[in-house]
Amino acid sequence: MAEPPQRPGDPPQRARLFSIEGYAIISADGAIADANAAFPTALSFEADKQYYERELDRVDAVIQGRNSYEFQVNSARRRRLVLTRAIPALAPDPERPHAFLWNPAGASLDAACAALGLAAGRLGVVGGTYVFDLFLDIGYDAFHLSRADKVQLPGGPPVFSQIGPDRSPEAVLAQHGLEPGPVQVLDAAQAVSLVDWTRKASV
Repeated sequence: MAEPPQRPGDPPQRARLFSIEGYAIISADGAIADANAAFPTALSFEADKQYYERELDRVDAVIQGRNSYEFQVNSARRRRLVLTRAIPALAPDPERPHAFLWNPAGASLDAACAALGLAAGRLGVVGGTYVFDLFLDIGYDAFHLSRADKVQLPGGPPVFSQIGPDRSPEAVLAQHGLEPGPVQVLDAAQAVSLVDWTRKASV
């Protein structure tokens, strides 16, 4: 059976097999780590950590870069794809159980998920910048963006490579067909909030 035609605002056809959802907490200047590319304690807030852990417990697989990891109770039990250019296509991850190394230049998302035993499901994309950028092109169904407005991380890697002094992470998400829900306050004292960005409904 032929696949239905694309409608304006739809993600690419291949992404429809999966719900693709991004998760990030950023500083006021849009960074996801410090200038050494390490996740800083300044971006660690209990309410956000609890939210993040609950969400990742609901996904069928986590997608991340080589330097990303969530260090949670259930982390070792999660299926995951670890992006790397060090292999041609796909290979079991020798460092993590239930994980495959994936080079998107050599294998499709469908093939990578099939290696994990998934034909469909919910994928949680957790960074870093290259990984977040890749799925902007594939097509997010949702992006859950936490923001810590009292934190500045000058020189830190951005959540998306397209952001800059005159272009916010929110503008990048909007350009890629996502629209914001209401602001949810996670920690009022520390000015930490969460906005769920979801794909605009087709007309």
